[in-house]
Amino acid sequence: MSTGVQRTVPTLGNLVRGGLARAPVPPTPCTRKVTTTVETVSAAARTAPAAVIVAIDGPSGTGKSSTSKAVAAKLGLSYLDTGAQYRAITWWMLNNGIDVRDAAEVATAAAKPVIVSGTDPSAPTITVDGEDAAGPIRTQEVTSKVSAVSAVPEVRARITELQRSIATAAEIGIVVEGRDIGTTVLPDADLKVFLTASPEARAARRSGELKGSDLAATKEALIKRDTADSSRKTSPLAKADDAVEVDTTELTLQQVIECVVTLVEEKRAAK
Repeated sequence: MSTGVQRTVPTLGNLVRGGLARAPVPPTPCTRKVTTTVETVSAAARTAPAAVIVAIDGPSGTGKSSTSKAVAAKLGLSYLDTGAQYRAITWWMLNNGIDVRDAAEVATAAAKPVIVSGTDPSAPTITVDGEDAAGPIRTQEVTSKVSAVSAVPEVRARITELQRSIATAAEIGIVVEGRDIGTTVLPDADLKVFLTASPEARAARRSGELKGSDLAATKEALIKRDTADSSRKTSPLAKADDAVEVDTTELTLQQVIECVVTLVEEKRAAK
């Protein structure tokens, strides 16, 4: 499959501003499967698909959320944004006067908020103590504090338990996206995918989402977040040994979605 940008399809590649020139990237094993394997999935597997748990990990700006929601919607699976849960507990801490710089204080408060995540990929929701938090958790204040809160072991234990309970309850199967899903939260997931992209591409995509943001500052913030997430002692951002790595730098969004859909269908057909 070509990795060229298609004008009629929303792309990951065309979100990279400034016309960054890159040498052609050879197709990954995953992209080759898109063209050769999709049509081999049996009709029986399509009409009576097995439930599968899909873990999609990777740093910010790799297309994780867009891909996860689209794959879940296309295959009729539930969807869970685990990052939203960490943002939700961070937002609650800030609203309730918890000093997020004090790990002991954060740990003591970790069990208090009631976080409920909706798993419909077409309209995912999240509430904290019954209040809609989908908008408030996306503020810059929350973004700047979430890594510190997420690094507290008691917070990770609380949220991990919640994530596992949601995945277990998903009778039709679920796509779970995050940073430690394949390594820690759901190590026995049927399929593990790790999305990557160059820092430049990721910064440009994130700057496009955050209107008026500075590209250089966004890149610096992403690299800082990567370092914090990858170096924390509890459940660091990492690729599982058995995960399929997909570099999305030069792929269109549709190509990434097709790639993951293919991998899921292969797992379904094999079960």
